Amino acid sequence: MKTTRLIALTLAVGGGLGLGASGVFAADHIEAPGTQNDTPGDITDFYAWHTDDNKLVAVIDFDGLKEAGTATGTYDPDMLYGVHIDSDGDNVADIDVWVRFGQNGEGEWGMQVTNLPGAGEDPVVGPVETEIDAGNGLRVFAGLRDDPFFFDLDGYLETLMSGTLSFDSANDSFAGTNVTSIVLEMDATMAAGGGTTLQTWATSARRGN
Repeated sequence: MKTTRLIALTLAVGGGLGLGASGVFAADHIEAPGTQNDTPGDITDFYAWHTDDNKLVAVIDFDGLKEAGTATGTYDPDMLYGVHIDSDGDNVADIDVWVRFGQNGEGEWGMQVTNLPGAGEDPVVGPVETEIDAGNGLRVFAGLRDDPFFFDLDGYLETLMSGTLSFDSANDSFAGTNVTSIVLEMDATMAAGGGTTLQTWATSARRGN
């Protein structure tokens, strides 16, 4: 199984690297039955934004709709997650950042991040559910978080059935549910590679598929 999300950012160069908008995201919470049967590979949201201190932050959310009180996130050693960056507009990744999970001899879960712009050549490794210092002022994280996605699913379904707009801006159908998040900070200048337009997308792939 492989899930892909595409999101485009526009970066302006001039005295520093800036983002023309505060941030952007792609969302897809309700999947086909085949994807729902493999929840570690089900990307629910992909967020990306540029910070004032010249960092590009990318967030992959997956395995959503978990009840509040769930102890930990979902980690699968056979899943490979990727954040792909195209800096020259040809829709081909110029940088691939890879994330995978594994357990040590005591059964404790950890994460490994490879090819993170600005973090050096060595992989970034550390425990899940904990903020990890990636070097050069960068951080990575993987763990359970409150789902930030806001949507009135009831109103959406009512709109489909009735043909009349029935959305309630105060109703968040995802309130109180949790999602597993991968959060990556990277050097924005290195990620852009000197380009003026940056596109980034996220993928998940299961080993053997």
